[in-house]
Amino acid sequence: MTVQPIRMFSDPVLRTVTDPVTTFDRELRRLVRTLQLTLRAGAGRAGLAAPQIGVPLRVLVYELDGRSGHLVNPRLELSERKVTADEACLSAPGLWWPLERSYMVTARGRDMFGKPVTVRALGMLARVLQHEADHLDGMLFADRLPAEDREHFLKNVPF
Repeated sequence: MTVQPIRMFSDPVLRTVTDPVTTFDRELRRLVRTLQLTLRAGAGRAGLAAPQIGVPLRVLVYELDGRSGHLVNPRLELSERKVTADEACLSAPGLWWPLERSYMVTARGRDMFGKPVTVRALGMLARVLQHEADHLDGMLFADRLPAEDREHFLKNVPF
């Protein structure tokens, strides 16, 4: 297990809808640990999805405000209450943009051993889980911006 390079915004793997995990084995545990190491390798990192290191599987990790964990095959239930806050992506370093997201999330999935996991989050952690789950669906946060904002954002992506 080593820290992996993070794929940049223009990498086609980030546009790939990931495959569900069907085997909870040593390789999956290695992937989760690699994601955790990669997440912790840089300051200001709160979440990371497997496609961001080139692996097209439905796995994400998070670490924010003393809460950390991982979800395999996550499904999100979103609150109706929305908030707008600046959002960024490790795949587009240095760029932030205001984006509306649900304030609360209940995320259900499995852990690396196949046991059921439920994560209830609000505020910034809810935003992180939504952002990372989008990566699993081949979606980048810029895709959620209004057309004019998206165009402006993409003009500022240096790669």
